[in-house]
Amino acid sequence: MNMMTSGVVFIHSAPAALCPHIEWAVSSALGRPLRFGWTPQEVETSSYRAEVTWSGAVGTSTRLVSTLQRFPQLRFEVTEEPTTANEGLRFAYTPDLGLFHAQTSPAGDLVVGENELRQALRQARHDSSRLVVELSRLLGEAWDDELEPFRMAGETEPVRWLRQVV
Repeated sequence: MNMMTSGVVFIHSAPAALCPHIEWAVSSALGRPLRFGWTPQEVETSSYRAEVTWSGAVGTSTRLVSTLQRFPQLRFEVTEEPTTANEGLRFAYTPDLGLFHAQTSPAGDLVVGENELRQALRQARHDSSRLVVELSRLLGEAWDDELEPFRMAGETEPVRWLRQVV
């Protein structure tokens, strides 16, 4: 039996010509047809934004991210809620930075593993400014900095709820 979870797909900016292709690709990844509620993205001229929630088997977020990465001009985020057996996931993508991903706790905080912290300490080699850079990387701060204006532009938009029956 597949454990079920849910999450959100945030398309922060997409060229108008790609919107129907994105809908088709996400529909295919989820195994059912859907329509996004596209609205103009005020931060980027001729760009649109949408967000939809999904539910499905654990790991669905990874399939969605793989699908969305085929459109390198997008800015997007995908989340997957934690379950009793799995940590949650957060993915962020921008054309300039590429893909960031991290596990999340039930409270929504990023989870940074012991080995990742040890690697950051090794990279910093007792240089506190380098340690700040490494910790910033582990937390995805560059992605947050780039995406924040796009997130703010969508604060008043409604969220569409999607359900997947498996």
